[in-house]
Amino acid sequence: MKKYSRTLLTAVIVSLIAFACNAQEKSSNVSTHPKWVSDKGYWVVESNIKTPKDQIIRFYNNDHVLIYKETVKGVRLNLQKRQVKMKLKKVLETSVVAWELRKTPEEEKEYVARML
Repeated sequence: MKKYSRTLLTAVIVSLIAFACNAQEKSSNVSTHPKWVSDKGYWVVESNIKTPKDQIIRFYNNDHVLIYKETVKGVRLNLQKRQVKMKLKKVLETSVVAWELRKTPEEEKEYVARML
């Protein structure tokens, strides 16, 4: 009986180790980026201490090419809020699509101002 219980215990331990290793492999495929990070490019917000409600937002694609630039006046963007980041992501992705059609930077069309 001892031999049977040792074999059973060893089989259970081996199967638990195999299950744990398999579970770790699957979790490594999950993206570690937050939802507001776009895979099409990135944005940069530039502001000044003396004029905190005037900001320049530049959108770049993954090749670091400026695709859109907008000046927002009278609004202070709170970049700590997820909702603001998601709106900037949406503007970035629409700008990238428009840039891919024309291959020239867009003029200021106030996409961000409309989103806010």
